[in-house]
Amino acid sequence: MVVILDTSVLFQALYSNSGASHAILSRVRSGAIRLALSVPVYGEYQDVLTRPEKRSLLGLSADDVKTVLDFIAFIGVPSPVHFRLRANLRDESDNIFVELAFASGSSYLITENARDFTVDTDLNLEQLSIVTPSQFMRKWRQSHGNKN
Repeated sequence: MVVILDTSVLFQALYSNSGASHAILSRVRSGAIRLALSVPVYGEYQDVLTRPEKRSLLGLSADDVKTVLDFIAFIGVPSPVHFRLRANLRDESDNIFVELAFASGSSYLITENARDFTVDTDLNLEQLSIVTPSQFMRKWRQSHGNKN
């Protein structure tokens, strides 16, 4: 299964070692879940995680953040985006995640801000489920049990 993580989910997974976001990242790390990645999404991760105030909240050094980003680049499923898709989302910067979803054929876009992708948009998202980390983990446990 290939998924997309919104930047807020990645941040939360690094911020706390409990909760659904961390559980998802743990499954990405183990290879049970594959993470779709494009250059623009990687750039967004890099931009947010390298901000001094974000690193301070995470308690990570610049080298620690580089290690995390290197890991994401290594395990991420490269999904080049060959077209720009503008879905009239509330937040223009979220379009990179929708573009990645279509380019990668991902099953889930996991975000804390699901409404930003589903309210007042022109998207037809039949093949993509937009869910919160908690919703995703409930679905994961239903289909995989608690073993993973």
